[in-house]
Amino acid sequence: MADFDFDAVVVGAGAVGLACGYALSKRGLVVAVLESGPIIGEGVSARNSEVIHGGLYYPTGSLKARLCVAGRRALYAFLDSHKVAYDRCGKLVVATNAEEVGRLDGILEQARTNDVEGMAHLTKAQALALEPELACEGALISPQSGVFDSHGYMLALQGEIEAAGGAVVTSTPFEGATPLDGGGFSIRAGGAEPTTLTARILVTAPGLSAQAVAAEIEGFPKETIPPLHYGKGVYFRLSGRAPFARLIYPPPIPGALGTHYRRDLGGQAVFGPDLQFVDEIDYSVDPARAGEFYSYIRKFWPGLPDRALAPDYAGIRPKLHGPGEPQPDFRIDGPQAHGMTGLVTLFGIESPGLTSSLAIGEEVAGRLGL
Repeated sequence: MADFDFDAVVVGAGAVGLACGYALSKRGLVVAVLESGPIIGEGVSARNSEVIHGGLYYPTGSLKARLCVAGRRALYAFLDSHKVAYDRCGKLVVATNAEEVGRLDGILEQARTNDVEGMAHLTKAQALALEPELACEGALISPQSGVFDSHGYMLALQGEIEAAGGAVVTSTPFEGATPLDGGGFSIRAGGAEPTTLTARILVTAPGLSAQAVAAEIEGFPKETIPPLHYGKGVYFRLSGRAPFARLIYPPPIPGALGTHYRRDLGGQAVFGPDLQFVDEIDYSVDPARAGEFYSYIRKFWPGLPDRALAPDYAGIRPKLHGPGEPQPDFRIDGPQAHGMTGLVTLFGIESPGLTSSLAIGEEVAGRLGL
């Protein structure tokens, strides 16, 4: 490691930060992952749908399209090899009216362009044969979609980093970094025992704190830091039997994939998330939002009983766009973007970031020439 404490420091121990640490560890680097919270993966990574996305919707040539498909393929292999639970249950994208039926063709074409395997049209009868309680006029099936134990996955990544001689350190917030003469960084870490450590490589993947962390890197071009918008989504859990075996998604809404259904690994049905832009981080769930959920869900499941939904949890997504603005791509900025050797900064890593995480780690290593 020459004169450095670590070959690389990664800021953020969510799924993406850990996957970046894993990718660097596989290349023989000794990595430290710094996490401000008391446990790994308690931010964006803990407050999502735990869905493994097929990669259907994302624009041709985008990072999201490429990394979602590559990440999903790598993720299933990783989950198998590390004995992490998952259910490759498949997904139906359902059209509940004639206008949505027309949208399915575009989604199918985009999915095939993105090299998503096994995509097919289903007639109304075919969809109802798979899911008898469904109401729809037609559907697409994505057999590669699923759900998984995201925390088990992150623990496996942590284990890989530590087995390679690295460290995942919690309750240790990043407080700033200064480039060193001759390369590398001096990195200030806070917490109960503040310290300064050095590394040749610095990767920032702290989710909702990405912009704030980048601003604390001395010499980082502030004008390249994108705006941050908080996209809040709430979830409601169904009391009673889960009605569908597969994921059920209506066509996407502007800026998100829309309120969808999943049966979690425990066999319970969960609906969400919706999308609200908010000004502060607040994980409360307003029970009054259930009214909108009932009307939305009954478009594809008219059998939803009254008083069957209970508030469950909420997540905040680090969006790079505001209300009414087009949804941008992931931002993975290496030295070519900001001019700082040995640094990669990640912004706006929301859905499908969890599915894409292993591929994002490989992309980060590539941006560093590794």
